[in-house]
Amino acid sequence: MKNLFWKLIVLIMVALLSASVVLAYLFDRAISEPMNVGVKGTTVVVNRGSTIGSVAHKLAQQEIIEYTQPLVWYVRLTGQANLIQAGEYRLPQGINPVEFVKMLVVGNVIQLPVTLIEGWTFKDIRAALSRAPQLRSETSDMTAQQIMAAIGMNGISPEGRFYPDTYLYTASTTDMDLLMSASAQMQQVLASAWQRREQGLPYATADEALVMASIIEKETGSAGERAEIAGVFVRRLKLGMRLQSDPTVIFGMGEQYKGNIRRSDLKRTTPYNTYRIKALPPGPIAIPGKASIEAALHPAEGNALYFVGKGDGSHHFSATLAEHQKAVEKYQRSGRRKDYRSHPTRAAGK
Repeated sequence: MKNLFWKLIVLIMVALLSASVVLAYLFDRAISEPMNVGVKGTTVVVNRGSTIGSVAHKLAQQEIIEYTQPLVWYVRLTGQANLIQAGEYRLPQGINPVEFVKMLVVGNVIQLPVTLIEGWTFKDIRAALSRAPQLRSETSDMTAQQIMAAIGMNGISPEGRFYPDTYLYTASTTDMDLLMSASAQMQQVLASAWQRREQGLPYATADEALVMASIIEKETGSAGERAEIAGVFVRRLKLGMRLQSDPTVIFGMGEQYKGNIRRSDLKRTTPYNTYRIKALPPGPIAIPGKASIEAALHPAEGNALYFVGKGDGSHHFSATLAEHQKAVEKYQRSGRRKDYRSHPTRAAGK
């Protein structure tokens, strides 16, 4: 009887050991064999706060894996359950669960680009962000003032405060995240340029230089002219002359601008009508690029006080009013081109 008992114990232990070996084999096979991903690959979105259980369930729903438990057990046994990063992941053909978990932990997510372009207004920026695929919206119901307060710039106009560049984002990124990055980038670029500025410029603060840079940005798209235009405006400010910049008038008109500036528009006093005020406008009129910021802080030397568009995107610069009037007659009146344009074509914000 005693021998029969021990034989039974041995048989049970052998059975358990055999079962363990089989289970270990099946588990190893389940996490090391390729998942069901086609030749073109597939994508999986992991939302913020997702557990490995919810991720495995999503994979099963997409028929990428058949059973969820092996993946869940592997992640928990290896202590990686709290290391999963949100985002959109592209799974190539042949990937197995172990390799997929490495992607989740490293955060090897798909990155998408969105570009903010020099000369854009804040309205253009918001429109571009609203069109960006998979960019999560947090600001759609917020006013411009609320957005600036959330960024930490309460009471400041959003115009000109976001650096024009291409920003990469993931499926877990929000439009507020991008705005904060672009704002921080603009502050950094402006602060660095301000530290290296020419001496004797008519700006009391870096903000005033940003205002000037925004005007330069809207006046020309020609890289070679930015410093020259900056020189004209700087000399005008020093002499107490009005800037007489059309882009500032247009900005001040807002929705009333329909493509043409009338004589009555130039006579109307607004904070942005530089035909009426002998100073810089109270704030930027668009986002300037680095080149325009550098031009505002390193204007070209010379004696020109006037410039007029030649119709090909470039300008004629004059030192005297008489010379300027002749240039206006030549390029704007009798000699105006049919294909006249004030600056080179740039990407639109719509």
